[in-house]
Amino acid sequence: MPRIPAPAIAAAGLVGGYAVARWSKKRPLGGAVLAGAGAVAAREWQQVAGGKAAAGLTAAYVAAFAGSHPLAKKVGAWPAVFTVAGAMAGASWAVTRNKG
Repeated sequence: MPRIPAPAIAAAGLVGGYAVARWSKKRPLGGAVLAGAGAVAAREWQQVAGGKAAAGLTAAYVAAFAGSHPLAKKVGAWPAVFTVAGAMAGASWAVTRNKG
């Protein structure tokens, strides 16, 4: 079975977490999606790039989630979510592209 690349998992977690929270009107459910995808991505980062890279990318994932909130006040919710998801996917790709 082919593996889903960690950059896609991370971006999907940020977008999917927000989408679930918004459309279900249940923020904890969106948080569960965000956390679940983050855990899967962290496992992939650890396997592909090692513990230090996984820790750094996990911190970036949490920072992207947190940073989307003030950014949303400036550009709107969906543009903010897509911006941080793209940035997170780019960071993940940059760290893991030549590994594994």
